[in-house]
Amino acid sequence: MSAPKSDPDLTILPSQTYRSAAVVGRKPLHFTFAPDAAARAAIAAHLGLLGLHSFVLKGIFTPQGRGDVVLRADMSAAITQACTITLAPVPAKLSSAIARDYLREFAEPTALEAELGPEDQEPIPEEFDVAAIAIEELALSLPLYPRAAGASLAPTIAAPVGSAPLTDDALRPFAGLASLAQAMSAAPKDKPDTGHATGPADADAQNKEDPPK
Repeated sequence: MSAPKSDPDLTILPSQTYRSAAVVGRKPLHFTFAPDAAARAAIAAHLGLLGLHSFVLKGIFTPQGRGDVVLRADMSAAITQACTITLAPVPAKLSSAIARDYLREFAEPTALEAELGPEDQEPIPEEFDVAAIAIEELALSLPLYPRAAGASLAPTIAAPVGSAPLTDDALRPFAGLASLAQAMSAAPKDKPDTGHATGPADADAQNKEDPPK
């Protein structure tokens, strides 16, 4: 009688390594990383996915000069995430291209160089772990706010006790100005003043008619 199968340990991520010495100064190294169902379940748990149905990274390490290595690879995956509003499953297909340069003489960039310079340069490691590279690329490619079809946020209504509630529309910029403009256009216009204004000439005429007593 065979022993019952135990559930896979979802805390152990897969690994697929190649020694850099097998590439540096030698021939290009082609690879394919395609984890099985147990490994995909561990990756899904690690990334908070509902499912990782397929996951493949294909690429090539190419030696450059005497000590550098260039990585070019393509990642593809079929995933299911939880909707950020309803928690309903949201399927998606992802793909991305990877380009990295591993340098034997790598100098840590300054803060300014790190901001302005290329972000795909790294020191060459003793081993290349293509599984770790694939998982990192998948994490960077995940939609930040997956949303199921038709899912939308309800309008926000807030009001202190005894006050009229404020809707999202009322809180939008220039909403108060629009209301003020409507009120001004609806208000009756003032009638023109038809009274006679007293000026300096009128004052002189009045003084002449009324001599001092």
